[in-house]
Amino acid sequence: MATAELSPTTAYSISLTPFANEPFVDFSKGENKRAMGDALDLVTASLGREYDLIIGGKHLRTTSKIVSSNPARPAEVVGIHQRAGAEHVEAAMQAAQAAFLKWKTVPVPERAGLLFRAAELIRQRKFEFHAWLVYEAGKNWAEADADVGETIDFLEFYGREALRLDAATTPIQYPGERNRLRYIPLGVGAVISPWNFPFAIMAGMTAAAIVCGNTVVLKPSVDAPTIAARFMNILIEAGLPDGVVNFCPGEGHEFGSAVVRHPQTRFISFTGSKAVGLEIHEQAAKTHPGQIFIKRTILEMGGKDSIIVDADCDIDAAVEGVVASAFGFNGQKCSACSRAIVDATIYDSFCDRLRERVSAIKTGNPAENVYTGPVISEKAYKKILDYIEIGKGEGRLLNGGHSIETPEGGYYIAPTVIADVSPTARIAQEEIFGPVLAIIKSENYDDALAIANNTEYGLTGSIYSRSREKLDRAAEEFHVGNLYFNRKSTGAMVGAHPFGGFNMSGTDSKAGGPDYLLLFTQAKSIGEKLTR
Repeated sequence: MATAELSPTTAYSISLTPFANEPFVDFSKGENKRAMGDALDLVTASLGREYDLIIGGKHLRTTSKIVSSNPARPAEVVGIHQRAGAEHVEAAMQAAQAAFLKWKTVPVPERAGLLFRAAELIRQRKFEFHAWLVYEAGKNWAEADADVGETIDFLEFYGREALRLDAATTPIQYPGERNRLRYIPLGVGAVISPWNFPFAIMAGMTAAAIVCGNTVVLKPSVDAPTIAARFMNILIEAGLPDGVVNFCPGEGHEFGSAVVRHPQTRFISFTGSKAVGLEIHEQAAKTHPGQIFIKRTILEMGGKDSIIVDADCDIDAAVEGVVASAFGFNGQKCSACSRAIVDATIYDSFCDRLRERVSAIKTGNPAENVYTGPVISEKAYKKILDYIEIGKGEGRLLNGGHSIETPEGGYYIAPTVIADVSPTARIAQEEIFGPVLAIIKSENYDDALAIANNTEYGLTGSIYSRSREKLDRAAEEFHVGNLYFNRKSTGAMVGAHPFGGFNMSGTDSKAGGPDYLLLFTQAKSIGEKLTR
């Protein structure tokens, strides 16, 4: 936590405590249950309001709108947003360029202070942000708390990392010279954020960019723009100068692609699907008239994540880890386990215990803090159900396999487990992003590692085993960016588990780690000959 006095135009002082992850809220305590209930009531009263585009500090409205709805009650409008189009690209870019000329000269401690102040404002309103995540993203209370806590962590961590980079020195001082190493900002960047962690990932990408002195055009997901709008308000309250972040909800080629192609866009920070990420990467590689730099892409594009269940493991612990990884937030995490690779000698026992455990999962309205809620949208709902039908033809259905009807018409799908799946089956290879788990039998440990590595992705993975030798082998041979032993594959903690993947999972950006801010900066080496 930081204590600071922040003003973009005045002297700045700061004192820091060592970074520590934001503690989780214990919702078993009566006072926290009451606070959450009060927050849900407070947010309910604010549902359906309209939010503006914010470009260069100016609030704009458009004829075309983006309507964000509650996935548990699709008729309930969470927020109405302006739809940024191609006609807004140049204004947003020029506003960001103008702001960059001033923002890049603001001392790093002052920029870091903006993040610390924003973190404290969110901390003060934690339950309110929990409630917004419940209504807009369909998260239960614990998942919402993890999202908010990670947001605070990113702000606190990146502020401290910016201060660390600002104090960087060259490895040696060359005799007869004064040598300096400065990490300077890139320029204007596009931040294109996802809906599944609409607070933490969106805020983390934005905060990392601006604390380094860059300015941003922020395009949040159309499935969860209200959280981003509320974060924009926090930044403004914390002292954000006009134009440093330009809030522009929009869609695909109408806005996002045009920003990516713009010759003044210096970098693109994206989290989302492989298809869109590769399109961004391709577009960014093409130069345009007036462009004098190579654009940088910072991409996180999903996964097809496996948990290996070895013959010598604690089966009950493995079952719990697989269930938490596969069905926490309905499998709508890029780190979610979608494949359990189970040794043949314990396969039947594991399947029996897993089926019993999954059958106990309750699905319902996340406002009532039920473990699994709706998937994010009608589009996702239909896609997941289509994959389930494919899976029924590729394996043996153990659990679920159907939608769950509710009077409110929410997008509910029963947690689904399909056993006896081939390692090359479609549901074992293609990212589904929903509550669907494939169980694959392995003949031995070599086979398990080969199966784990047989996808085009490489984001997260876990192994349950008591063998030190096997764990050590996995550390070398299991090709993922985030590997866990005897624990679930989800729940990366800022600072402890720098997050990013290999292969088609992206550029291994390692969000929440000591290398992340380097992606938003360029190093300038300065050597000065000393005179007597």
